[in-house]
Amino acid sequence: MQHHPSRAAIVAGVLLTAAGATVPASAVTQPKAAAKISPPARIVNARWAGHCTFDRLVIDVRGSAPAVTVKPVTTPRYDPSGKKVPLAGKYFLDIRLSPAVAHDAAGKSVYQGPRLVKIQLPKLKGLALTGDFEGVVNFATAFQTKPTYKVYKLHSPERVVLDFNHANSCG
Repeated sequence: MQHHPSRAAIVAGVLLTAAGATVPASAVTQPKAAAKISPPARIVNARWAGHCTFDRLVIDVRGSAPAVTVKPVTTPRYDPSGKKVPLAGKYFLDIRLSPAVAHDAAGKSVYQGPRLVKIQLPKLKGLALTGDFEGVVNFATAFQTKPTYKVYKLHSPERVVLDFNHANSCG
């Protein structure tokens, strides 16, 4: 007698159905829906302003604002080369936005902000775009005194905001 696995499965299914058994939904293979891939956030500008008790850095985004990581570094470096960023200061922060890009699908830059700039605010002294590599956009900021800061996202339009606290400069 020959054994036919497909016939055995059909017979077992008929017998289970006749006996009132149900097959759990997890046992039935369903076609997977196509994963919806959204384009990465595009970093298009960086701007700053001074206020009485804080300096503000705003990074403008097209698309959904990406995750933001801020960490102190002793020496800011360009990504991926590792070369030192020529920012004047004693304290530096690395700002990492991911997933994000500062270029379009053809590789052309969409970032219209400054690449390296000296800033004359009470706290914020410099800014550099330090990387747009493998889905990560990095900035470095420079300070003469150790910065304290808040990071948050604002919407309509999308942007990442960093406020750097300082003593009241308005009198």
